Amino acid sequence: MDQSFKKGSRGATLSIIVYIILSIAKLSVSFIADSHALRADGLNNSTDVLSSIVVLIGLRIAIKPADHNHRYGHARAEMIASLIASFIMVSVSIQVMTQAVTNFMNKNYPEPGLLAFWTAVVSGIVLFFVYKYNNTLARKINSHALKAASLDNRADSLISFAAAFGIIGTYFGLYWLDSVLGLFVGILIFYTAYQTFSHASHTLSDGFDPEMIKKIKQLTLLDPGTKHVSDIRGRTVGNQVMIDMIVYVDPDMTVRAGHDITDRIESLLYDQLGIEYVTIHVEPYSNT
Repeated sequence: MDQSFKKGSRGATLSIIVYIILSIAKLSVSFIADSHALRADGLNNSTDVLSSIVVLIGLRIAIKPADHNHRYGHARAEMIASLIASFIMVSVSIQVMTQAVTNFMNKNYPEPGLLAFWTAVVSGIVLFFVYKYNNTLARKINSHALKAASLDNRADSLISFAAAFGIIGTYFGLYWLDSVLGLFVGILIFYTAYQTFSHASHTLSDGFDPEMIKKIKQLTLLDPGTKHVSDIRGRTVGNQVMIDMIVYVDPDMTVRAGHDITDRIESLLYDQLGIEYVTIHVEPYSNT
């Protein structure tokens, strides 16, 4: 698990470096070229630096082993980091949307130059490759925080391309488009924050996929010694799934035979679903 979190830390570190460079470049060019969309994009990237740092801290804490206060380890720090990152994104999205609406209502339409356009285009391309890297890494190590970060990378890439579209629109007389795209950027930031918050809060409140429960039950009943299964409960801790269940067996079965059944079920769930942590309580089965 430690190696997985260390790999995830590399993805978060890459995001921090890229966002620092892009936010400085965008904010500088936006003031020179007077582009609302690019300025909103730059502000978004500056908060992404904070979000990525929060994710990195969460991953670092998650590596810590279990102690007397945290018997399951510290892996959930990863989800807490995602939750904090979503709050940061929401605050920025509100600021960006408010500024965009104000500019539109006051008809404060800028005429940004080609420098702003190419800055946004290059940013979109760079962030797309960062998204691909982090998304692939998140799938490999099954990191929820890095997955959230990769979705943010993808949204930021789209935001940069949207900003470029708004900037180039001014060359065709659509001077209002830059402000409108600034509002669009704010909405995209808010939507990404909502997705991140929903996933993190669902996991932290021990929400679990009901389809996964069905698959676990089906696989458990495949064992010939299993008469019935009930009270299947699941939770996610870091990148690990933990399952508790009650399995009913022949009441005349020996303790050794019942133990062999649980071993087979544990091996089957690991082979088919990659679940390592399974706690099975054996009960005598009765038709009455």
